[in-house]
Amino acid sequence: MSKKLHLVSLGCTKNLVDSEVMLGRLKEYEIIDEADEADLIIVNTCGFIDAAKEESINTILDLHEQRKEDSLLVMSGCLSERYKEELQADMPEIDIFTGVGDYEKIDELISSRTSSFTPEVYLASETSGRVITGSNYHAYIKIAEGCNQSCSFCAIPSFKGKLHSRSLDSIKKEVERLVRDGYYDFSFISQDSSSFGRDMDMGDGLIELIRSIESIDGVVSARILYLYPSTTTLKLIDAIADSKIFQTYYDMPIQHIDDGVLKSMKRGFGEQKTIELLEYMRSKPNSFLRTSVIAGHPEETQEQFDRLVEFMSEFRFDRFNTFHYSNEETTSAHKMEQVPQDIIDSRAEILGEIAEASTTDSLEKMINKSIVIVIDGKSSEHEYLLSARPLSWAVEIDGEILVNDTSDLPIEYGKRYEATITQLAGEQLLATLLRPIR
Repeated sequence: MSKKLHLVSLGCTKNLVDSEVMLGRLKEYEIIDEADEADLIIVNTCGFIDAAKEESINTILDLHEQRKEDSLLVMSGCLSERYKEELQADMPEIDIFTGVGDYEKIDELISSRTSSFTPEVYLASETSGRVITGSNYHAYIKIAEGCNQSCSFCAIPSFKGKLHSRSLDSIKKEVERLVRDGYYDFSFISQDSSSFGRDMDMGDGLIELIRSIESIDGVVSARILYLYPSTTTLKLIDAIADSKIFQTYYDMPIQHIDDGVLKSMKRGFGEQKTIELLEYMRSKPNSFLRTSVIAGHPEETQEQFDRLVEFMSEFRFDRFNTFHYSNEETTSAHKMEQVPQDIIDSRAEILGEIAEASTTDSLEKMINKSIVIVIDGKSSEHEYLLSARPLSWAVEIDGEILVNDTSDLPIEYGKRYEATITQLAGEQLLATLLRPIR
């Protein structure tokens, strides 16, 4: 009888890659959805902000209540790394603790039933043997770990360290292997992707990455996530727009637009230069712009918030997320004068309404257009609808398109089709398939 594994990966897609590495080391286990039947339960935690920390702890406690006798409960990832002493002292429910350095040793830790916190942050490579989850055609590729930025609100560098980039050769070999396994769509990720290669004396490493990936036969589509304003160049924007493989997709979290707040955030690039970058991106044909902003950073005045509201209302990003400011104890913003929580919540709600309106505008512009989509499977909305994604959108975060007319074409999940967007029904675009793309 095979041993059974239940794994929960919380937080970002970078965490997901590390979870997939653990799955690759535990191939003798059968992966199951039912925690109460698992012999091994792993929670790969997120420790970025308070809401993520609370979700991680609650998930672990809930799984502990469900677990069967003699099962192992493992806590790994960022939260475990960041608070390793406190958690080991306060959470007897956990059998094995590990942080962000031992993903590829998870089988050894489980075999010996020991905890471990290797000081070096783990970075997946072409030899990691990941088990890709959630898709038969798309994979995330982590290109670097750590971050050289010093944003006042962010605790990640305190437990992930400085930027450490993979070599181009390592990345290319991993993508080539995945292409041989049938994957053709890739998202390249890291904490600060536009700094990729700077620790290896590469001037604009992402441009070299783009050229390297373009040389791989079988890669149909790709995108880069998490650009940083001060390390994103006009040449990089051009390289993305000019690529026949990389989508004209710009994901650049600006966090704010007011000069005073940006300085307080230690993101001194400034309003004017940020807007110049964004407008240059927007000028590219078929560009898609995503960002994120923070509501209620310490010392944010009403006037500064009003400036952010004005800009976000006028610029109309295709997508943007709003984060409630979270006061993290290892950050420089922790000791600054805090904005009251009720004001943070109110400001986040206002920005959320603008985000919804911006998304609606972006979706309405797609009506009557013919685009390339991938069928992911049946929709959770209705059994007669199919869930699909344009290749120009990022996986999961940008939403789905519902196919309500297949034109009687044979359907294969993970395959590309040309489709026409027919209408916007509430918050969902509907599409009719035209033909398969081979």
